[in-house]
Amino acid sequence: MTEVINQTAETAFALPQRSRIGKWLHDTGAVFTREILVVMRDPFTLIFSLLQPLVFLGLFGPLLDGTIGAGGIEGESALQWFLPGVLVMIAIFGTGMVGGNLLYELMTGAYERILATPLDRSSILVGRALKEFAPLVVQALLITLVAIPFGLTFHPLHVLVGLLILGVFGIGLGALSYALGLAARNREWVFWGVQQSVIFPLLLLAGMMLPLESGPDWMRAVSRVNPLTYIVDAERALFTGTMWDADVAWGIVAAAATCAVGLWVGIKAVQRSV
Repeated sequence: MTEVINQTAETAFALPQRSRIGKWLHDTGAVFTREILVVMRDPFTLIFSLLQPLVFLGLFGPLLDGTIGAGGIEGESALQWFLPGVLVMIAIFGTGMVGGNLLYELMTGAYERILATPLDRSSILVGRALKEFAPLVVQALLITLVAIPFGLTFHPLHVLVGLLILGVFGIGLGALSYALGLAARNREWVFWGVQQSVIFPLLLLAGMMLPLESGPDWMRAVSRVNPLTYIVDAERALFTGTMWDADVAWGIVAAAATCAVGLWVGIKAVQRSV
């Protein structure tokens, strides 16, 4: 009789068992919530990160109106061409810092404490990568709204699609940065050296600051194998009000491929670090 009562009590008070997918989704949500709360507790960092893009807009905007031509491209403000490049720059520098934050956690022992939890190892990376989506979209949207009084023509649906492309791309880039941080454990100079050596050439060879049409042949050839080029071209097409365009399609492909490769490399790196 006692055994029956005990079994009944255990059944009544047992926690519901989650499926493997359910547990992974729960763990990913828990990691995302933890990471996003850290950002919300320190909004100054998010606000401060907007200063550099605003400086670029304030200083380069007037110069571009004179360089590209008064009235911008096809009668529009030069901001229609320049702002998408600035938004891509936000995505690059914002998500590229994920590995740097990880290095700090490795030094303080916070990362080892996370590994000691029963969280699924892949959810640790995916949750953190998803966290990069929210600040990235908020920053990009704020910069876009600020540029409207200065001549930017706002296409809401097109901007939304552009922000989604940037978000998917940012998740993949953040995952790659995370993997680089794990690989450079106890060697911070390796992380920062690789990051700076890769990010700036990618930005310049994507035509973010200046058009590459007038550049040498070798530069245009290298830009064609740079995935960032297709992201920038897609953003520019969308910000000029073009939705159904080959540039947009190639940008979606480049963002999805970066996300898939980044998550695959990052998950493998996390699993090896256990």
